[in-house]
Amino acid sequence: MSIEPPATGRVAFVLKGYPRLSETFVAQEILALEQRGLAIDIWSLRHPTDATSHPVHQDIAAPVTYLPEYLRDEPERVRRAWRTCSAWPTWQTATALFERDYRRDPTVNRLRRFGQAVVLAAELPSSVTHLHAHFLHTPASTTRYAALLRGLPWSVSAHAKDIWTSPVWEKREKLADCAFAVTCTATNADHLAELAPEGRVSLVYHGLDLARFPAAPPKGPAPSVPVILSVGRAVTKKGYPVLLDALAQVDLPWRFVHIGGGEQLTELKQQASELGIADRIDWRGPQLQQAVLQACRQADLFVLASRIADDGDRDGLPNVLMEAQSQGLAVVATAVSAIPELVRDGETGLLVAPDDPVALAAALARMLRDPAARNTMGQAGEVRVRSAFDLDRCIDRLATRFGLEASG
Repeated sequence: MSIEPPATGRVAFVLKGYPRLSETFVAQEILALEQRGLAIDIWSLRHPTDATSHPVHQDIAAPVTYLPEYLRDEPERVRRAWRTCSAWPTWQTATALFERDYRRDPTVNRLRRFGQAVVLAAELPSSVTHLHAHFLHTPASTTRYAALLRGLPWSVSAHAKDIWTSPVWEKREKLADCAFAVTCTATNADHLAELAPEGRVSLVYHGLDLARFPAAPPKGPAPSVPVILSVGRAVTKKGYPVLLDALAQVDLPWRFVHIGGGEQLTELKQQASELGIADRIDWRGPQLQQAVLQACRQADLFVLASRIADDGDRDGLPNVLMEAQSQGLAVVATAVSAIPELVRDGETGLLVAPDDPVALAAALARMLRDPAARNTMGQAGEVRVRSAFDLDRCIDRLATRFGLEASG
């Protein structure tokens, strides 16, 4: 049965990793809720792997506790928590749930999540009255087990990979068990609503903190060599091999700037060399948000070639598209997942089918040839982002679920 979270008390946010450069949408949500008065503790399943963090992370007041990333790393901590929780009346019910899950998913990962949940439940301060997971897969598993052990309500924010790579049985059971679920695109919401009790799932766009992305200063005349920018991790769902193939087909002046890390970077650089375009590409690696903002202001066009990976992984609504449009930058993107919920084809940018380098090359060439169209679409995109995707407006719906008042 669903239990609504109380309006008072601390909320434990359970994250897969914190802080992460690629998850500014999580950080800006936490900060916005803190600013509305929500008392938050952060519990992270993993230690940070990025060498730096965004300014938004420095503004967050929530204390951070790292659970044992691998149970073998902190055996005494795990044993102590196990002794504590196994004496509770909820232990039998929680272990029965875990055992049922493990029979369907007999993996080391499943064992680790239950072990982390035991530590979380044992160490959770009594002031915490609600748990909230970011991502429906492993963080929600840990959160669900811990909430059951502590007899507390829990909720979840679902995003992209966590939705589309999780088995239906697990999504259905988690959605039946949580107090509420929010997700960041209408595409996601429609899918999850089919699996959940009526009214359990709400659409809450991430939105953009426009205070961190003020309007760009006016640009000068169109350059002779336009700069095409893309921001995203070099992973399968981002479609960068397709984008490089498309760029190689564009017989016009251009320079390409990529910002982001990722496991495919080495392969992409090799591909660029084989295509003969390596000297026209600037691979900048992971960058702080301020550097992304500056890159948007220096670019003439933004591109994202998102696709659906073989395992079902895909983008939701990439925040980088909103960031680019907030700076008056026209975009070329693929019609995948929720991207059409933001980018209006022919009005705020151009959309093409995924995995089609010919169509993508044609769209890029069209934009490169027509600076006036780029400018018009860029301005229209900025108006749309600033009117419909302002973080302060988007966060209202989530704030009320935690018992907070909307901003009015």
